[in-house]
Amino acid sequence: MKKDNLYLLTLLAISVIVFIIGYFSMNYMVKVSTNQFLEIQIESSKREAREFAELVASQLANGTDRDTVVKNIQKSIEGTDIETGFVCMFDWSGVEICHPDPQKIGQKAIPNESYVRSLDDEINSEDFYNLLTSKKQQGGIREFPDEDSGSEIIYLYPVRNSDWIIAAHANLVKIEKQIDSLKFNFLLVYLLSSATIVLLCLLIVRFLGSYYEKALETKNERLAEEVLSLSKLNSDLNSYRDRVNKKIEDENEGETVDGEGSVKIKNRLLTYSKDKLVSIKVEEIAFITTENSVTWISCLDGKKYTSNSSLDELYNSLDPMLFFRANRQYIISVKGMDEILRYGNNQLKIILNPDSGNAIIIGKNKASEFKKWLNM
Repeated sequence: MKKDNLYLLTLLAISVIVFIIGYFSMNYMVKVSTNQFLEIQIESSKREAREFAELVASQLANGTDRDTVVKNIQKSIEGTDIETGFVCMFDWSGVEICHPDPQKIGQKAIPNESYVRSLDDEINSEDFYNLLTSKKQQGGIREFPDEDSGSEIIYLYPVRNSDWIIAAHANLVKIEKQIDSLKFNFLLVYLLSSATIVLLCLLIVRFLGSYYEKALETKNERLAEEVLSLSKLNSDLNSYRDRVNKKIEDENEGETVDGEGSVKIKNRLLTYSKDKLVSIKVEEIAFITTENSVTWISCLDGKKYTSNSSLDELYNSLDPMLFFRANRQYIISVKGMDEILRYGNNQLKIILNPDSGNAIIIGKNKASEFKKWLNM
């Protein structure tokens, strides 16, 4: 897949996830915030109704005549119907005595035209929210015929020692405008934050993608170099094996002396197979190992023999052109090596034929020596 297509699909996937989650989160936050706003509005209206009722009751108790009280109340509330909440006063027959709109004074309030349920069962913010959003009867709110009413009574409080009732109204038009403004602000924040998140995610994906692409390219370059190096090693192994085979063909059986005449190089080794003493040619040896203080000699044909000599003693008597001391446990023959692999950090793994049963690891300290040995 091309990088441009990958980035496009990544952008689309992140956008879908962010906008879906953000959309439901926004709706939830709008509902919670609106409920809190309506709860405050309801509590404020109830408190205002109680305070007005107490104020009217105290004026009546102080001997103020009813007409003067009505004039004072009308003067204080006139024009307040443009606010989110306001109060009015009517008598027990439902006739409006005081109202922010003077034209409504003297009219009769019809209970079915309001959303209020009863004096003892007060409206709550959840019912009020459902009422505003669906314009239908909700949670015990009684039926109403006028769905386009601009304000509705949400709380009633009687005035002591009178036949008057203070009614707290909610200005639905004003409240709906504030809710719409709240929704718009949430939507704006949602769109801006979602777009910012998507953009930042895309930039981060591109940055991380570029970083890992460079790292991958560097790794691939190192890997290519290692492949070439291993290919060269295996090529050197084959060339070296050919030279060794040619040398063996040119030599006669028996012991020879190295160039300095100090160390005898054996062409045969005396070994044991069970209780029999067996002499084997060194060019038939694949590898020599030690296990539990026993020296084992494995030949190219898969046969195994034991020796009374240690690895050090055997290695000193073997042709250094044919054998290499891989580590403390193994002496390997160039004829027994099948393949060279990279292992760990600057280490080499030797595959033998026949299989040794254990991994033959040449440490990084001896790896350079091994490479020089193959290029002798």
